[in-house]
Amino acid sequence: MAHTLYAAPLSLYSGKARAYLDWKGVDYEEILSSTDVYKRIIVPKVGRPVIPVMETEEGETLQDTTLIIDHYEATIGGPSVYPETPKQRLAALLLELFGDEWLVIPAMHYRWNYNEEWVYGEFGATAAPDASKEEQLAIGRERGANFKGFCPVLGINPQTIPAIEAGYEALLADLDAHFSVHDYLFGSRPSIGDYGLIGPLYAHLYRDPASGVIMKRLAPRVAAWVERMVDVQTPLSGEFLPNDEVPETLIPVLERMMDEQMPFLQTTADMLASWSEANPETELPRAVGMAEFTIEGVSGQRIAPPFSLWMLQRALDYYRGLEGGDKSAADEFLSTVHGASAFRNFTMERPLRFENFRLSLG
Repeated sequence: MAHTLYAAPLSLYSGKARAYLDWKGVDYEEILSSTDVYKRIIVPKVGRPVIPVMETEEGETLQDTTLIIDHYEATIGGPSVYPETPKQRLAALLLELFGDEWLVIPAMHYRWNYNEEWVYGEFGATAAPDASKEEQLAIGRERGANFKGFCPVLGINPQTIPAIEAGYEALLADLDAHFSVHDYLFGSRPSIGDYGLIGPLYAHLYRDPASGVIMKRLAPRVAAWVERMVDVQTPLSGEFLPNDEVPETLIPVLERMMDEQMPFLQTTADMLASWSEANPETELPRAVGMAEFTIEGVSGQRIAPPFSLWMLQRALDYYRGLEGGDKSAADEFLSTVHGASAFRNFTMERPLRFENFRLSLG
């Protein structure tokens, strides 16, 4: 049995998984996650309708892009997307977290406030690929309404939208400057950080028509990076920069993350501690309430998801496991990133586990 990826073109995290599998040279078949596929395969295997889902040739089912990537990193030889040196690896893990768990805000905003009618057709084409265009649009309106409904709970509203757009355009400018010098984040090989960024920056912000026009106009080098990531010309190629260099052009991106995402994650961790104390025997919810966040000086409220803390935990565990010269190098690097004390001093009472397709407290 071949490796099988259940996914969809419009899916943010499918874009991350697909780009990685193509670069890693995995021999896989992609199957569209239609309504029938959800009913027959995905929900029976995973317990809920979610993509991407990977079925390995050994029959193992994997869900979540990070676990999919880590599985093939462990089972396929050759170059890794994880840098071996401390500064690059820590920066890559932080940027994966930033892309996966924070850039969903502009991704969802631009999708539903710039591309709504087009996306309904995409949802319909995914759910019912054999239906007529008219039938697909009707189905897409029904399916898509649920996803559009996520925008307010993600903090996307008339008060925050100008700040979300200003922050996204500033991020594009920083990344465009970086990609004027480097093909990927850390040289000529994509890293786990590149794969964190590619999900939102490809599947929503490049592929959706109106958003793609904005990216190509404001940040043509970011658009070119997206194209390199998703149209892999030479699998398993490239090198990370020598001497554990983290390019100075990435510091503004990391500082934006520290300024915007880290305070929100600390609030989420504090809320999770209170929630777990009050609900000791209860399965973790997708969110433990609404938490304040700030982008470009404008504050709002959005859901506080424990899963974001699991992603942060990967970077924290790596950093806190460093010793000797590697620890000194990581600390020296963090000292160059304004606001990084929020990461270094992060407090989370209990670790999180993601096993059997569920998040739980360790």
